[in-house]
Amino acid sequence: MSSAGDRFVSLSSELAASAAAAGRNPDDVRLVCVSKTATIEDVRDAFAAGARVFGENRIESLMPKRAALPEARWHFIGNIQARKIPEIVANADLIHSVWREDQLGRLDRFAEKCGKIQEILIEVNAAGEASKDGLAPEEVPAFLAACEACPHLRVRGLMTMAPQGDPEADAKAFARLAELKDQLVEERPERASTLTELSMGMSEDWQLAVAAGSTMVRLGRAIFSESFAEMPDGKDLSVVNAVTGR
Repeated sequence: MSSAGDRFVSLSSELAASAAAAGRNPDDVRLVCVSKTATIEDVRDAFAAGARVFGENRIESLMPKRAALPEARWHFIGNIQARKIPEIVANADLIHSVWREDQLGRLDRFAEKCGKIQEILIEVNAAGEASKDGLAPEEVPAFLAACEACPHLRVRGLMTMAPQGDPEADAKAFARLAELKDQLVEERPERASTLTELSMGMSEDWQLAVAAGSTMVRLGRAIFSESFAEMPDGKDLSVVNAVTGR
């Protein structure tokens, strides 16, 4: 029976191989271990195996795990509730899910109170799904400008959740996000040093995301669930080539 640490090691190897197969440096893609269903013992096991970045979607779960393992980096990946912004800012190294302009002032203010520059990602609804949060791609430039006006926030990149069960739609969403990041940097080249991250790809579709340029894949069940069914080896990545023109 494999442990969370064993599965992390195996997936790290697969991630590196997928990056290399896509012509990318494996060091440019990081694995965010989504530990929302994991025990603190499982998190410690993954950390002992080399995991260094963990993601939580509830601040009530993030805080005790961070207290137990402060050496790790902790990302907040869930919906942001305004009343919980003080705790999120105090405990999250990176927030993946920022997309509401009415929350920017509060995020900035509490970052100042914490004496930090809060790193964030802008959540983009790249596939235009009604069921998903996030900005439409065309709304991102104005929102980024609003973020840049907040002195205690630093936008590090973009995040999306792709449709599930449709590889072609997944690939299109990932390609759209990568294209959008490039466009934002072209508009203002000075962003190149900070706007570097693409958080895209989860346990069902991370290979497609890596091929499309992801710098962070968010894997939870594949690491922390013994019963998770891996996608078949040799997943067909031709849809990425078709979408991106590679």
